[in-house]
Amino acid sequence: MIGLDRPELALLREDLAYHQARILLLVAAVASTDGHGKKLDGLTKLAKLDFLIRYPALGPLVLDGLDPTDPRLHLPDAEASPTQTEAPMIRYKYGPWDDRYYAVIGALVGRGLIRYAKGRKGSVALATTLAGRTAAARLADNPKWSDIAERSTAIAQASSGMTGNQLKHRIYDRLADLMNRPHRQEIR
Repeated sequence: MIGLDRPELALLREDLAYHQARILLLVAAVASTDGHGKKLDGLTKLAKLDFLIRYPALGPLVLDGLDPTDPRLHLPDAEASPTQTEAPMIRYKYGPWDDRYYAVIGALVGRGLIRYAKGRKGSVALATTLAGRTAAARLADNPKWSDIAERSTAIAQASSGMTGNQLKHRIYDRLADLMNRPHRQEIR
């Protein structure tokens, strides 16, 4: 990477590794939950579910089947803002988005942890490979990642049968004040 010194390059690698691990856990949870067709169908659905992983206090507001007292959400304390997150997303044309998705997905596919699958109406879907399921299980057993793994499972179960567009509309309808901001602005 041109213009980056060693510490900056190390931070970039660490940042991408964090996002890859979270996305792998999310894809694995969705693909293993009934009602999702053994895959995560479409980038819209990926972004909206990842939004609910990153902002767990908003999940019960968007997903009817998600109880705010579900311990798998590992919600921050009651004093925390519902938009408190260590990895903020940006407001984009179709809702919350992260520009790293393409690099993260490409890296996971390149490492053989997820694969592209046929999605609905020509969209791209993501499914875990055997190596990806093994890696996700190992991550889920790691105390540093178990909260994200449990949250991913809770969100996958509560979103069973929903499309990315349905999730997008729910987010816009139920979080209108939060989504009513200029494009490319961080959601905080």
